[in-house]
Amino acid sequence: MAEYAPFDPDTREPRESAPALACDSQTHIFGAAGRFPTRPDAAYVVYDATVEAMLAMHKQLGIERGVIVQSTAYGTDHGALLEALRIAGPAYQGCGVVNDSVGDDQLARMHEAGVRGARFNFHPKLKNALPTADEVRRTARRVVPLGWHLKLHMNGIDPREVTPLLEDLDTDVVIDHMGPLQYGLGVEDPHFRHVQDLLRRGNWWVMLSNGDRRSVAGRPWDDATAYARQYIEAAPERVLWATDWPHPLHAGPVPNDGELMDLLARYAPDPAVREQILVTNPQKLFRFEDGRGGEHA
Repeated sequence: MAEYAPFDPDTREPRESAPALACDSQTHIFGAAGRFPTRPDAAYVVYDATVEAMLAMHKQLGIERGVIVQSTAYGTDHGALLEALRIAGPAYQGCGVVNDSVGDDQLARMHEAGVRGARFNFHPKLKNALPTADEVRRTARRVVPLGWHLKLHMNGIDPREVTPLLEDLDTDVVIDHMGPLQYGLGVEDPHFRHVQDLLRRGNWWVMLSNGDRRSVAGRPWDDATAYARQYIEAAPERVLWATDWPHPLHAGPVPNDGELMDLLARYAPDPAVREQILVTNPQKLFRFEDGRGGEHA
């Protein structure tokens, strides 16, 4: 297993306070190794990335809601995720990894525990079997009636190879990590234009995350800021933000999570827009009710 840089455990307060009910739309967690073994071929493992450590990070940032996304290190064994949701409480939802191996009983348990999304991972570094077109469609047909959203992780590929699989579905679809952008091409990147076109359809969303680590300009990440601002201009009502803690597969150095919230303030200098990204938009997509997404079956 490759060695990756650790996250900074000493989260500092951001320069701008988070609004009430702010949401971190993607984190990952790892449970106790003895209880929740990872896949032998896992691309990464961060054993100190516990749900308790995540909650402490969120408290320091002023984050009150969040979405815990299943790590590919666990495959479709969601035991660690369900335990984390139990500990985190009703202000947190889960996003799982679903394929044909996940039975209806397991899907029902996941929903009961607070899972409200299914993520398809196409990133080649994750060492998981890439989902086939037919499997993506079958999974969508199973989870959409539950009211779940769909997420696409497409780093390193052309999004136009994947997004047509979901373009005709009447459900919400989130594109992770600002899309699989080619930073060397700047804002003229056709991948960037494609994601902007999808945002204008009304049910596609983009998550502002990993701009710092994908940047080719380096600090203060002006190239990432240019992408983020255009996304916000194109569809301010369908933009989310996430730390992606504990920053898996990061070659380092890993920015402090308070620094990443400061980067969001550069993406969206207007406090009202930041509140939309951190509060209003997540509420609309995740439909938190008493802290957690409601029943939509």
